[in-house]
Amino acid sequence: MEFRYFDIPGVVEVLPRVFGDARGAFFESFSEQRMREAGIVGEWVQDNQSRSDRGVVRGLHFQEPPHAQAKLVRVAAGRALDVIVDIRRDSPTYGQHVAVELDATRYNMLYVPVGFAHGFTALEDNTLFLYKCTNYYAPQAEGGLLWNDPALGIQWGVESPTVSAKDQVLPLLADLDSPF
Repeated sequence: MEFRYFDIPGVVEVLPRVFGDARGAFFESFSEQRMREAGIVGEWVQDNQSRSDRGVVRGLHFQEPPHAQAKLVRVAAGRALDVIVDIRRDSPTYGQHVAVELDATRYNMLYVPVGFAHGFTALEDNTLFLYKCTNYYAPQAEGGLLWNDPALGIQWGVESPTVSAKDQVLPLLADLDSPF
């Protein structure tokens, strides 16, 4: 595995070593030891999967403490633009974001630390998005940011997105009382 780090501390892209031949491909999708050495830490307790068609935007979501979650995300089919926003109040990168294209043919993953809002847009139909989480989902702890808040400056690359009613009414960054 190779690891790519960003200007926002704690965010890591994982680029696994893929072994391919006429039969297909094999890669190691998780190694606690390798992840820990790269700064990807947590007790992984829940896996989630979603399927989205091209143009669907999901997010930007987070779980408030004590139910906060770190996530290790990837796509098993298709492609997605994955976006995370730093919402740690005392962070010098508060309000900044990282966007990484996750691609099933590249097998890459993104580590989303606690203290980040997370979302993605599907770039292809039938995109399967996988989440490995360090805490259980708790509906009472849901939080989020408006996906198209101009202050965030996120370029989603989608002209007419499909967004849930719940995600259309999330607060702007300026109105967020961050729990982190």
